Amino acid sequence: MTPGDTATRFGSGQAVRRLEDEALLKGQGRYTDDLRQPGDGCLVFVRSPYAHAAIRSVNTADAEAMPGVRAILTGAQLVAQGVPPMPTGAAFKRADGSDCATPARRPLAHEVVRFVGEAVAAVVADTLQQARDAAEAVWVDYDELPAVPTLAAALTEGGASVLPAAPDNIACEARHGDAAACDAAFAKAAHVVRLDITHQRLAALTIEPRTVRAWDEGGRMQVHISSQMPTGVRTAVSSALQVAPEQVRVRVSDVGGGFGMKTGAYPEDVVVALASRASGRPVAWTGDRSEEFLSTTHGRDVQAHAELALAADGAILGLRVHSHANVGAYALGTGVAIQLLIGPWVQTSVYHVPVIDFHFRAVLTNQAPTGAYRGAGRPEAIFNIERLMDEAARQTGIDRIALRRRNFVRPEQMPYRNPMGQTYDVGRFEQVMDGALPLADLQGFEARAAESAARGLWRGLGIATFLEWTGGNVFEERVTVDVKADGFIEVYSAVNQMGQGIATTLAQLVVDAFGVPIDQVRVVLGDTDRGNGFGSAGSRSLFTGGSAMRTGADRTLEEAKQLAAQELEAAPQDVRYEAGRFNVVGTDHAIGLFELAGRQAGGHIFVDHTHTVSGPTWPNGCHISEVEVDPQTGSVAVVRYTSMNDVGRVVNPMIVRGQLDGGAVQGIGQALTEQIVYDEGGGQLVTGSLMDYAAPRAHDIAATFVTEMDESTPCKNNPLGVKGVGELGTIGATPSIVNAVADALARNGRAGLAQRLQMPLSPGRLWALLQSA
Repeated sequence: MTPGDTATRFGSGQAVRRLEDEALLKGQGRYTDDLRQPGDGCLVFVRSPYAHAAIRSVNTADAEAMPGVRAILTGAQLVAQGVPPMPTGAAFKRADGSDCATPARRPLAHEVVRFVGEAVAAVVADTLQQARDAAEAVWVDYDELPAVPTLAAALTEGGASVLPAAPDNIACEARHGDAAACDAAFAKAAHVVRLDITHQRLAALTIEPRTVRAWDEGGRMQVHISSQMPTGVRTAVSSALQVAPEQVRVRVSDVGGGFGMKTGAYPEDVVVALASRASGRPVAWTGDRSEEFLSTTHGRDVQAHAELALAADGAILGLRVHSHANVGAYALGTGVAIQLLIGPWVQTSVYHVPVIDFHFRAVLTNQAPTGAYRGAGRPEAIFNIERLMDEAARQTGIDRIALRRRNFVRPEQMPYRNPMGQTYDVGRFEQVMDGALPLADLQGFEARAAESAARGLWRGLGIATFLEWTGGNVFEERVTVDVKADGFIEVYSAVNQMGQGIATTLAQLVVDAFGVPIDQVRVVLGDTDRGNGFGSAGSRSLFTGGSAMRTGADRTLEEAKQLAAQELEAAPQDVRYEAGRFNVVGTDHAIGLFELAGRQAGGHIFVDHTHTVSGPTWPNGCHISEVEVDPQTGSVAVVRYTSMNDVGRVVNPMIVRGQLDGGAVQGIGQALTEQIVYDEGGGQLVTGSLMDYAAPRAHDIAATFVTEMDESTPCKNNPLGVKGVGELGTIGATPSIVNAVADALARNGRAGLAQRLQMPLSPGRLWALLQSA
């Protein structure tokens, strides 16, 4: 293979097959549960059956006497040992200026339980069945307290409260913009559009549940875990064990999906480590599907009132959004920030909005806490504005494409500072939409609608033009590059794989730099002894981790060039590198990269490199969908789905398309089928299994699914020019689908019902809405 062949076949821009897949397809994946060893203790949690109750006592005597039981932990024991609460709260205030109100969250509940499924005790035994049997023998004496089972109940004046410090159940709130100026804009508006919008609660539903294995090795706690952020887990475990972070090593191998749900540390994670220390032996825990529904962080769950003011010509004058976000029983920093700050950053999206009035409240309920879930606040914000834009088009009579053109932020306005103070470095939003329109064959829509009508179905077309923010506002990442004498370049990054193909993409960047075949590149991830960093979340893996990898590789190559010059007794400027070899220009004097590494101290060339990008990325897109609505049953079928996506420079188009398509499917799931439901009386989880929670299936997805990328506007905030991609599809799909259903209703004389559409658009819900007309 020639040097040119290497770059052509394996470098950036090529659809290189994922390096991760061969082992997975052969059943050789190494998930945390696969790493269990004979003799590991099996852990089972005792979980609260009540949404809100005082713990009077926990009697473990009978359970401790049962066969195989090694240890039992309770909340009271951990408090007595000085184990601190898990981090909660956020840098937001209540209306009176006091700190964010939230209960202290213990690894095991102490004194009070605050949602069904909260862990109260942990039992470790020789076998899983022994642990389950003993867990059933743990006797917990509860005194049931008045519960706040829903968001509506939390906001009922004079109702029950989750926490005495917040009798109104408002944990904290945030205001953004200029309310008086916004009022003035609305007063002079020719058109005002108003919508009440429900963003239902969702489960992340990863294929692999949370899994943890912990053991002591040489006085250090070793933790194997399915996580997106091993460094965050190390911090939490070391805090619980009351040791320095260096006394804990966290490793992550294969991860069967994260979607944001596996960011940070859970109470269960630290309890496994505490149980290992208590029993003196390794302990492992794998959540079952019901536990995952009960106790992982959920996503979304916001009630919003949104209003858009427009001039007679359709120009946006102002935007007002007031919302209540159900953050569950504990106001976690991530869950609160997503709704009070991160989502609002993109609330004005791709449109020029002169003035805003935002008021967001985080509300406590006796439900599981909310946290990051694919898109994390941006899906809610984009759904709000895109539903308003389509409704504005219907109410004003302005074509929805023309309305968007009228209000797009233009390329000549870049860099553009939006009303939330966020700066878009680049963006050609009208160009992206113009690229999507012919792909969707809008000219042929009327003929397709007529064909649907002949079969008794209503066809509708939906559009969403939007952007998102990526990065988690953590812009630094560390990598190591190790050129070894055995012919391999081993690189390490603190970003993490969870099914998104990041190892392959990082390897392609190494190929770009070194010009060696990709099978000479080893990518190592997920080991806090090798390096620490923020991890993978917020679609940051490539633009932060990838940028660090490429600049680290370039730095390593420059250092190697200096070493080669010494070996070849030449000036560095006379040494040229190509495809694994250094040679002196104009001579036959040369040395191979790996031979050079072997001549160095330690037999390798090693560089530890940290790189910081200059800001977030702003990927954007135009997603267009077509649906068929059966007015007799209320069922909705997605029949066409088209998207044009600006994710900057594309390193691996196959992986990018997979991310966009997978994200879109999750967005379709929210629009049509998915919803976490709690009983309105006692706060019991109704959708506690896949028998009750309707995840999207293959037959829910359009047969015609077209995904394309526009690479003409690279990001200026990182050296690769890339933009985050992992969440873009989810953000665009949901409003596109709901707008398509609204369009189908409007085209068939039901325009008044379009304002009343609420997700999920299940057949029963949509049929009932149609009957109400």
